Amino acid sequence: MLAVADSDSYLKWAACLLDDLPEGSSADLVVVRTPIAPSPEQIAAAVSGRGRPAPPVLSARSVRRLAERTRPDVILVACTGPVVDVLVSGVLDGLRPRPVFVSGLPGISVPATEKAWIYRSGCDLFVVHSEREVAEFGEIAGRLGGGGAVGLARLPFLRAGAAPAGGDRVVFATQAKVPRGREQREQILSALAELARRRPDLDVVVKLRALEDERQTHRERHHYQRLWREMGEPGRLRFAAGPMHEQLANAAGFVTVSSTAALEAIALGVPSLVLTDFGVSAEMINVVFEGSGLLGTLDDLAAGAFRAASPAWCAANYFHPAERDDWTRLLARLVSAGPGGPATSLLDGPEHAAARRRARLRVEVHPSMLRAGYKARKRVRRYLTALG
Repeated sequence: MLAVADSDSYLKWAACLLDDLPEGSSADLVVVRTPIAPSPEQIAAAVSGRGRPAPPVLSARSVRRLAERTRPDVILVACTGPVVDVLVSGVLDGLRPRPVFVSGLPGISVPATEKAWIYRSGCDLFVVHSEREVAEFGEIAGRLGGGGAVGLARLPFLRAGAAPAGGDRVVFATQAKVPRGREQREQILSALAELARRRPDLDVVVKLRALEDERQTHRERHHYQRLWREMGEPGRLRFAAGPMHEQLANAAGFVTVSSTAALEAIALGVPSLVLTDFGVSAEMINVVFEGSGLLGTLDDLAAGAFRAASPAWCAANYFHPAERDDWTRLLARLVSAGPGGPATSLLDGPEHAAARRRARLRVEVHPSMLRAGYKARKRVRRYLTALG
């Protein structure tokens, strides 16, 4: 297998999925250079403890050359949607022998979206992580067509580990996309600071997805660390990056607005809280937690009112028995039979050609552009797009 990732979240996911491969398999892991490519520190953290060297960051053309040289049976395209489409339909098209293309989503994907399916509809296997997600994406596939099989894999970080004995740390897991507003994020920081004031025995940690100067899968307009500095509010908050499991190892409580890390906390038996002050909706990416028993408010956070997840909810969402996982069986079948012709991409056709060109520019951006800053990169992309 050749696994190609484009960002921090997808790199972590790919590195974990490779552990599922049958004994005797071999795999190369690389990062394709894009404006959201992870930093060296993020790359090192993603493969930490897996006995795997830090993957190289390659241009799209170099990824193609690597695939031509190694002739993989499978290419795992662990990337954001537009990058998946560009790699499968353009950069990696025409490889001989034709590999099986696998893609998927690295975290919570409820509700399932047509957009996620359409971008990955040129792949032979689409991997998700709960029976609910398999059913929802199966319905979309049946309605829209395109794509290949939908496979189930338990989220990698939920597969092992004993519950911690308890600790003195409260972990807030940030989410880059939500809440969007500065004021909403400041309210969260204020509630965390209030908890720290009420409970001086607790170490209150804001677990960042990336440091201020690091890129991540989704651009974060109001970074929590910068906000806290600008607020100038007295309080005892600590900010940390790196692996989530290191923070949860000594956790007495966990809180988020919407983060896959909530599942990791549940798996470890850490009392948790999912904030509802900004709504429970698809836009807030927290619909999946309805019925979990974890929904609460900023007042609950300030009071340290964490709770346990409902066992019934857990069984239906991400904590299915290991024997239900079928993605490697489906993959083995595809490799054995041969993928045949390409999976049917719903983006094929002249009406999507311009969008694909724009996405291809994003994949093939030169590293010097990455140093020019976000606005400069936008200007460069507009210019190149105008040239066709």
